[in-house]
Amino acid sequence: MSKSDSNLVTTKWASYKFETEPIRKGFGRGLKKAGEANEHVVAGCADLTDSTQMSLFKEAFPDRFIEIGVAEQNLVTVGSGLAAMGKIPFVSSYAAFSPGRNWEQIRTTICLNDQPVKIVGSHAGVSVGPDGATHQMLEDIALMRVLPNMVVVVPGDSIEAEKATLALAKDSRPAYLRLAREATPIITTESSPFVIGKAYVYREGTDLTIIATGTMTYQAMVAAEKLAGDNISAEVIHVPTIKPLDAVTLLASARKTGKVLTVEEAQIAGGLGGAVAELLSEQAPTKMLRIGMKDRFGESGKPEELLEHFGLTAKHIALQAYALIS
Repeated sequence: MSKSDSNLVTTKWASYKFETEPIRKGFGRGLKKAGEANEHVVAGCADLTDSTQMSLFKEAFPDRFIEIGVAEQNLVTVGSGLAAMGKIPFVSSYAAFSPGRNWEQIRTTICLNDQPVKIVGSHAGVSVGPDGATHQMLEDIALMRVLPNMVVVVPGDSIEAEKATLALAKDSRPAYLRLAREATPIITTESSPFVIGKAYVYREGTDLTIIATGTMTYQAMVAAEKLAGDNISAEVIHVPTIKPLDAVTLLASARKTGKVLTVEEAQIAGGLGGAVAELLSEQAPTKMLRIGMKDRFGESGKPEELLEHFGLTAKHIALQAYALIS
């Protein structure tokens, strides 16, 4: 965080009334700005233009937008072809369908050829809500992280999603941008830093490290505040880039506190928790717990009900922190 964001560190997170906005709206704004900055930016969608917020780009640059239809395999292969011709393609759908349905085409036509296609998976996580398990994509971080050449970005709010989109438009690598559906707290500001590959210490602490990504960073900060009330000093690190992982920042914190808790709205197997566990086991073995989806599918329900049911709230994070330090 920059000095101008110091108010976010001192804010009483549990009681402060943060403005909320769907993270995907930040992507929509960022894509339009990227298109204005570079005429080579193009976009394609799988019949979900409004839902993924690609409509802003479509309206501004109709000659640079392609509606592929319900054909996600075609979506990414067309994107790869456009990239081979010097374009900067962003392709969007629900994460359940892209990368859920077209992973092989992403692997072969994009990653194997190292084409800078930006794959945007919207409506990820259990907070999609009533659409249920078929549409609650939980395995996407693991699927995309394992692909050679692929960058994986999971922004924490709509402002960061806008910055991430602009940064990815300038990056020469294949990338996956994971977006949530529901309105979530805006926890960063226009001056907050965002660099692909960097993690950010949102709260310093000495007793344990909470490493969070996406929608869970807000919950982690509220949990840290609850822990502080019991004289437990939790360091909170926001990880918007899961690949490449910011090993320097994470290792420094793990070595300082000696205990690590990861939090994500995704499968812990292969997700952020898996990535951090791999890093620590190889370079700094550390006592660790992982919070996320544990080898199961989601269910239908209201977003807040599902987060509570699956233990993805500040209360549950704090409880796991107590268990970790006991």
